[in-house]
Amino acid sequence: MADLSPVKGPESSPSAVSPPHPPPAQSLSLVQPSTKKKRKAVKVFRLFRSVFRSFPIMTPAACKFPSLPGGNLPDTRSAVGNRITGTLFGYRKGRVSLSIQETSGTLPALVVELAMLTNVLQKEMSLGLVRIALECEKQAEKEKIKLLEEPLWTMYCNGKKIGYGVKRDATEEDLHVMEVLKAVSMGAGVLPGRSEVDGPEGEMAYIRAHFEHIVGSKDSETLYMLSPDGNNGPELSIFFVRI
Repeated sequence: MADLSPVKGPESSPSAVSPPHPPPAQSLSLVQPSTKKKRKAVKVFRLFRSVFRSFPIMTPAACKFPSLPGGNLPDTRSAVGNRITGTLFGYRKGRVSLSIQETSGTLPALVVELAMLTNVLQKEMSLGLVRIALECEKQAEKEKIKLLEEPLWTMYCNGKKIGYGVKRDATEEDLHVMEVLKAVSMGAGVLPGRSEVDGPEGEMAYIRAHFEHIVGSKDSETLYMLSPDGNNGPELSIFFVRI
């Protein structure tokens, strides 16, 4: 596993070189996400809520996915959920971030910086199966905090604990990426990023797809990537759980 320890920034000194500037500001055409609550299929929700609560990742010991190599996690993709746009993006040797949007034309509803390097995620995706679990602890004073508003997550990838994911506000660079990809509904590729300064390592890699967003309970939500290739494409699932 690659070294995921934080990289120290440049020391303050007269000879220190300033970091590359982010892309020039541009007018954004992204709009605010809808505040309308979609109707829930109550019977279906109740049926699958018990399934979500039986997920192995719902307990600390099971967060190691002991049965993961056999792919024995329940398949709940037949449950009723909302389709959203998800984008994984980052510089090749930088940390990858996850952006969740209602549609590709709306502002991000959630941005999480993951504890994984972009090139490591690309290698995992090439193997065909990636399951990311983002786990946080229940605390009495946080009863009113929605699950996806939690600020810090312990992150597991394919059963291995690799660090922490951090929720953050969308930066100017994040918004620039979402604006550039506005017309892209599904796909993977690279954006120029800082390539003029850093060469190929300064390219911004991205993976964008539709995800099925399923709410199991107030402490369990799941994103399933919908592959345009059906069962032939890579399988990516992201689990948000509070235990």
